Amino acid sequence: MTELSLADVTHGVGLAPLLRVAGLAKNFGERVACRDVSFEIWRGEVLGVVGESGSGKTTLLNCLSTRLQPDAGRIEYRLRDGRVAELFELPEPARRLLMRTDWGFVHQKPRDGLRLGLSAGANIGERLMAIGERHYGDIRSAAVDWLAKVEIEIERVDEAPLTFSGGMQQRLQIARNLVSRPRLVFMDEPTGGLDVSVQARLLDLLRGLCDELGLAAIVVTHDLGVARLLAHRLIVMRGGAIVETGLTDQVLDDPQHPYTQLLVSSMLQ
Repeated sequence: MTELSLADVTHGVGLAPLLRVAGLAKNFGERVACRDVSFEIWRGEVLGVVGESGSGKTTLLNCLSTRLQPDAGRIEYRLRDGRVAELFELPEPARRLLMRTDWGFVHQKPRDGLRLGLSAGANIGERLMAIGERHYGDIRSAAVDWLAKVEIEIERVDEAPLTFSGGMQQRLQIARNLVSRPRLVFMDEPTGGLDVSVQARLLDLLRGLCDELGLAAIVVTHDLGVARLLAHRLIVMRGGAIVETGLTDQVLDDPQHPYTQLLVSSMLQ
């Protein structure tokens, strides 16, 4: 991925972030899942969120994507018309529309993000219909193009995802999410559960698509190797809080917080 500094990211698209999070908190009973989480992300930036299991990564992602209601804090998103909206002040139908059109969500388990009863082409086409496309020929043509883009044989356009391998299902889920050219994509352990060779191909694919489409993405992963390959900037979480943040190479090559140092040393062993 092209090397970016924070100045490149911010000044390349103006000073207004695409997403701003301030003081986000979420508890489950007495368990603190997120506490006082604040950060910003700009267009074209890939932000990695790393930490061990239970650190709050997935809860954060679910709050940002409005799947969970936070207990405190603000999540502001810059809409396509330039207005800034506080996400949980939007009506629920407006939030659902964002998820179908302006956002994508790539699940760790691809079956959670696919319609298994539909063909591969219909899974992609359904997303296009959500943004107003109605011409069958155009929808099918786009589906075939995206299958090729994610390295699935176009002859399988009419096959159900149940006939695909896990890696192919994940690539189909990516195509389904990106065909509408969203501005922000949430990814929850996108290479989890895949063998090493499949992971490598998928990472190359994701890195290329993020660059090609200028996507903003928030990638939750416990794998620091995945974070290094995909993310421009990292957030390190522990106990629901951010303990360190910075450019990816800086955080991984010269970690400052003892917890980050432990994570990095564990990866090197």
